[in-house]
Amino acid sequence: MSGTDLAVLAAAAAVLLAGGFAAGRLTGRRGSGGDLDLGTPVERATFQTLHTASLAAPPLRAGLTGDTARKAARRLRSLLGTEALCLTDRKSVLAWDGPGGDHHRDQVTQLVAEVLDSGRSRSVHTGCADLECPLRWAVIAPLTGEEGVLGALVAYGSRESAVLVRAATEVARWVSVQLELAELDRSRTRLIEAEIRALRAQISPHFIFNSLAAIASFVRTDPERARELLLEFADFTRYSFRRHGDFTQLADELRSIEQYLALAGARFGDRLKVTLQIAPEVLPVTLPFLCLQPLVENAVKHGLEDSRGARTVTIAARDAGSEAVVVIEDDGVGMEPEVLRAILSGERPPSSGIGLSNVDERLRQVYGDDHGLVVETGVGAGMKITVRIPKYRAGVHRAPHGPAGAP
Repeated sequence: MSGTDLAVLAAAAAVLLAGGFAAGRLTGRRGSGGDLDLGTPVERATFQTLHTASLAAPPLRAGLTGDTARKAARRLRSLLGTEALCLTDRKSVLAWDGPGGDHHRDQVTQLVAEVLDSGRSRSVHTGCADLECPLRWAVIAPLTGEEGVLGALVAYGSRESAVLVRAATEVARWVSVQLELAELDRSRTRLIEAEIRALRAQISPHFIFNSLAAIASFVRTDPERARELLLEFADFTRYSFRRHGDFTQLADELRSIEQYLALAGARFGDRLKVTLQIAPEVLPVTLPFLCLQPLVENAVKHGLEDSRGARTVTIAARDAGSEAVVVIEDDGVGMEPEVLRAILSGERPPSSGIGLSNVDERLRQVYGDDHGLVVETGVGAGMKITVRIPKYRAGVHRAPHGPAGAP
């Protein structure tokens, strides 16, 4: 959990304990020897509160929907120890847990209307005519997000309680934090998808035109070579334009790079020399989709297109303990460090960088600022790009799909 999560939960736990909602249920236990210390009742109750909240968090991190609300409502009701609890959006009840739903549901939308407008918690008498119904008071607390009030948490009790008002308000604040994190996750996903689309649009026209031109040159002189190149071209484009997953395996990315280099070799012939040094143990490592191929294309472009001599592109991947280190190096014309800084900062147009700034930003978003591109270059000195990829990082996993390149 984040520091914000724990701070809100700690406040909620303190409120719950002050009111006796959690501590009253837990009693100390000792082993046969009488020396087993399970902590004080307050410590055990705090642990139980945090544990219950941790179970409610995953569905909420997917946003406020009927399905996520149903999965979270039972945990949130247990957290508060109330007679019943419901979650709503701005229009309807998304989930109800506990008794009374058959005759209180229709009342909820009316009760929460004022809270949705004011954004402040309130306690109201339900006015229920059923003398056997335990739902006499309702605490309505707003659920907020980046776009304002999203809905409400409604906690029902048998009597009016200032402690329940405070506890429900704190838990609603914690739920709101989860919903805001869900929105951040969605924004991050949209940003990454937009960047990948931009990257594809940036690379594809240049690559497709030159590849098809190179293949066409072999159609009459070497039909078999033309056929092989067309297959490489088909596999490469299928992988590049796949629609699933923000991440891929290093093995798949390197296979795509081999296809790219085969097509580039058809165009440049003996001028392009490639050296591969790949440690097999790093092939399963997961990394952001399309974060290496643009670097190789950059090496080919600036190593060969801007010169007339033969050039070598070296691609190395090695195991470095908790990380895989990938180095892409060329002995081309290089560039001024100031020009490189302008490309990475986005000051230069995309055509100047062939995705360098895009890749650098995506790596920093996924792994943190310590894992951006490390680029060494100078005029006439070629270029060396180092990428450090953590082997294990929360949230970084390859989405299940078919074989590499499968649509």
